[in-house]
Amino acid sequence: MTVSWADGPVVALDLETTSTDPRRDRLVTASVVTITPGPPGTRPEVATRTWLADPGVEIPADATAIHGISTERARRDGRPAAEVVAEVAAELSRVWTPTTPLCAFNAAFDLTMLDAELRRHHGRGLPLGGPVVDPWCVDRHVDPHRRAKRTLGAVCEHYRVRLDDAHTSTGDALAAARLAWRLAKVYPDEVGLVDPSVLHDRQAVWFREGELAYADGLERRATRTSGATADRLRARAGEVRSCARSWPVLPDPRGADEERRAQ
Repeated sequence: MTVSWADGPVVALDLETTSTDPRRDRLVTASVVTITPGPPGTRPEVATRTWLADPGVEIPADATAIHGISTERARRDGRPAAEVVAEVAAELSRVWTPTTPLCAFNAAFDLTMLDAELRRHHGRGLPLGGPVVDPWCVDRHVDPHRRAKRTLGAVCEHYRVRLDDAHTSTGDALAAARLAWRLAKVYPDEVGLVDPSVLHDRQAVWFREGELAYADGLERRATRTSGATADRLRARAGEVRSCARSWPVLPDPRGADEERRAQ
């Protein structure tokens, strides 16, 4: 009998940040959740590590409204970002292995953000410790025609997965792990019974296909408008295309020189 990877140990990651550009913005909170199944009939063991960082920049009010962390709180209670980033990466290197996949919703954002922060503070990138399972990427592939939002909350609602403490790194990390488990059970042939390394490679293809389709849509919208709006749409389409082949850690489409100027 084939056993699903979802019935073994998994790790989940979520970051809350200053905004939505993973190469420019900064980490505020991070959680790494390790879920280890127990004997039949028992609950799994859940171990959580959470960090609060002082990102070294102002946290915009709209970001605070989402995750609840203000600049003042981060400066008062947070630790230096360089220390936090190093510890998160060290914890991932300990628990994320070729046989223990990492679950993250829209993994390209979290892993690219962590990679950028490691480069910013320590001059090194993020090594991939093992396969990634991204419920956002999987859901977009297995149910491409569903006309609904694909936020974490919306996808959890669709699959009837519990989301506690939304927009906290711990709550969102746990929800990502629950979603990964549910998708493995709902789609066993495409997800649950696939070797995690193979599933990782397939998600890279699914991500690329989805992003290229998204870029095509942006370009079609650009043809229906003009001026600065059309230019922005075409520029965004170009950025999407340039990143489409690099899942789960995305390159900086604007180049290293601009990245250094932004630091």
